[in-house]
Amino acid sequence: MDNDPMSGNPLAEASRLPFGLPPFEQVRPEHFAPAFEAGMTQQLAEIATIESDPEPPTFDNTLVALERSGRLLARTENLFFNLVSAASTPEIRLVEKEFAPRLTEHGDRIRLNTALFARIDAVYDRADELAGEDRALLDRYHLDFVLAGARLDAVGQQQLREINGRLSRLSTQFQQNLQAATEAAALVLTDVTELDGLSVQEIAGAAAEATARGHDGAYLIPLILPSNQPLMSTLKNRSVRRRLYDASTTRASAGEWDNSALAIEIAHLRARKAVLLGFPTHADATVADQTAKTSAAVDDMLVELVEPAVARAQGEAVILTDLAAADGVQLAPWDWPYYSEQVRAQRYSVDTGALRPYFALEKVLHDGVFFAATQVYGVTFESRPDLVGYHRDVRVWEVRNADGSSIGLYLGDYFAREGKRGGAWMNSFVEQSGLFGDKPVVVNNLNVTRPGPGSPALLSLDEVETLFHEFGHALHGLFSDVRYPRLSGTSVPRDFVEFPSQVNEMWAMWPQVLANYAVHVETGEVLPQAVADALEAARSWGQGFGEVEYLAATLLDQAWHRTPPELVIDDAAAFETAALENAGLAMDLVPPRYRSTYFQHIFAGGYSAGYYSYIWSEVLDADTVEWFRENGGMTRRNGDTFRTELLSKGGSIDALAAFRAVRGRDAELGALLRRRGLVSS
Repeated sequence: MDNDPMSGNPLAEASRLPFGLPPFEQVRPEHFAPAFEAGMTQQLAEIATIESDPEPPTFDNTLVALERSGRLLARTENLFFNLVSAASTPEIRLVEKEFAPRLTEHGDRIRLNTALFARIDAVYDRADELAGEDRALLDRYHLDFVLAGARLDAVGQQQLREINGRLSRLSTQFQQNLQAATEAAALVLTDVTELDGLSVQEIAGAAAEATARGHDGAYLIPLILPSNQPLMSTLKNRSVRRRLYDASTTRASAGEWDNSALAIEIAHLRARKAVLLGFPTHADATVADQTAKTSAAVDDMLVELVEPAVARAQGEAVILTDLAAADGVQLAPWDWPYYSEQVRAQRYSVDTGALRPYFALEKVLHDGVFFAATQVYGVTFESRPDLVGYHRDVRVWEVRNADGSSIGLYLGDYFAREGKRGGAWMNSFVEQSGLFGDKPVVVNNLNVTRPGPGSPALLSLDEVETLFHEFGHALHGLFSDVRYPRLSGTSVPRDFVEFPSQVNEMWAMWPQVLANYAVHVETGEVLPQAVADALEAARSWGQGFGEVEYLAATLLDQAWHRTPPELVIDDAAAFETAALENAGLAMDLVPPRYRSTYFQHIFAGGYSAGYYSYIWSEVLDADTVEWFRENGGMTRRNGDTFRTELLSKGGSIDALAAFRAVRGRDAELGALLRRRGLVSS
């Protein structure tokens, strides 16, 4: 009788599918627990071999050996946590609850291993003997271990283990609460007249979504992650707009899935951990490993943006207040998107809702996103219907270079559904690595409302830009060309990782690209150039609102993570209010992009004290877009430079050095201020 718990487990061996694509059809929830157990046991045995090596520590017998460890665990984690995000089930959530803290403990057993760190430290003492990727890998691991507490004494390390374990459990609960609360808060309507203002396709989609979630004959509007919901800009029924707004902004703030206490305890534990590691606050500990380097540098940028952003938002509010008053309405937060859309229509002759038929998902994807990548980088995309994804919504493409050589696989999962968290993101199933000969397998997730039967999925302009954005992350992973997996693809500082994806947004409105994909789904008419010009002009409207909602979330994040451990917080909502007032961003009409109880990025998404990175990266992005324009725009020469000097490098070189290799100098804030209309051109 075979007593091996991994016998017959499809995760036991590396996938034999093309590019190591996980065998989704074979993997069941019950396969993960034994795979995690075996993976942790296997890696600890590999670590024991490294630390007990009688030979003096070298780069190869210590750092490379460390890179080679944990292969079973890595492929199990990559698959499992992708499913947690995109195809969660009660069974998956139970496994997550059990193993998230155990995986954290496993990581601590490695990074707090005194003998292992002594070997790394010994190699680090001779760091000048190394260069290139070898030196980058050594520096990366050494800093990883130091920031993880490797230099703490035994008492300190035990305290750190306890804090890390508790944080893992709390973050997992925060995420699971948020997903349940978001699904429960979806707005269910029974009277079709309440959907006045929506298109026929949007109404059909709401009906289909209701049926899919067990509300036959009704209409369901699911929530996306940010505070403001897209349909608030077109719903004519003010009561429905308010209900949608309230459902969004009160998520996970009361009842069974209340995240308030979790947010408080997470912030407190992070503060304790920072002090234990020798930093005054969690924000200081976090930024030490980013391109910003210091909290003061973050403050310098944010302070420069707050005053002009608030002034611009207040100016927008005056205009919207007058517009609402003409309807006998006192402007409220749930009215802002609706009347803002009217301003676009009146000032710029732009009705973004009416433009949806020009933005069919399939056209945007193939003739927009893929087309731009082909023009700029020479890559092509071949559908692989023979390869199966983890859900029937998922599609697979093989990505090839201009010479026909294979780069890797791209998976697309674009529709909202139960079991899928809100927002949009990119993940890797397989990371590119020369060490193992692995080519990348990456996935993009969006949360587009599923259309009614037989109807095409139509995107908003924001969703179009989101698709281009997330594909920028995908290219960062696909174009990786490094030896070591620890340095692969998007393994760069968090305040740099958004930069390539933001650059890719530029192609969404590039005339050559827009004309190729913006074709009316019924008439075949190409979006008129006059409308495209109006869209570009209309981008200047609403910058104040967008900047304030983003900065409010950013400074709320900073407030939570600059608290000393001795500070007692007993009311999350009151803390949030005080933080926004102190930041000069307490505008009743403009909620933060995320309130604390559904701020997934910082409490369950790896962006704690780092939400500033979007604007920090946009400084680089705006400057790079100007570089593209100055050098001829959409050319293979520009694309090849950007790919070779930056996208392919991952974490193998200093991030800002990669930027300088493209731009020829350090980034300047002026390009961003010009883009946002916060200074004159």
